[in-house]
Amino acid sequence: MKNKTIAAWLTFLGGPLGLHRFYLFGLNDTLGWLLPIPTALGLYGIERVQENGLDDMASWWLIPMLGFTIAACALNAIVYALMTPEVWNAKFNPVANSDDPAGQTNWGTIGAIVVSLMIGATALMSSIVFSGQRYFEYQIEEAQKISQ
Repeated sequence: MKNKTIAAWLTFLGGPLGLHRFYLFGLNDTLGWLLPIPTALGLYGIERVQENGLDDMASWWLIPMLGFTIAACALNAIVYALMTPEVWNAKFNPVANSDDPAGQTNWGTIGAIVVSLMIGATALMSSIVFSGQRYFEYQIEEAQKISQ
């Protein structure tokens, strides 16, 4: 039996590593194995910024991958947590009754929604702001080079 609360928290906490996909769909899930790639690239971008500074162009593309992956997993956690028990059990517990307790919403599920919304929105906005700011700063620097 796949529990909705466990799935929501696992999607939020371990989503960038694909852990929720393995919980829900098994170890043969391709997306579960692919999710750590953008997470690792984003972490590599953070490492590049620490080594090379904020002027490192590759980090402008790498860091938002981590943020967007975290935001997407947070959104997925919200979607899982807001599923009705009937839909949840039909999709992930097909042999169970439609009102089986595994698909019920409780305070732990609500907590997963709240935390996922806060952290996911922060990660999304931070990624957009970081990449946008770096892009426009680069454009200004290039324009100054051309005008001289």
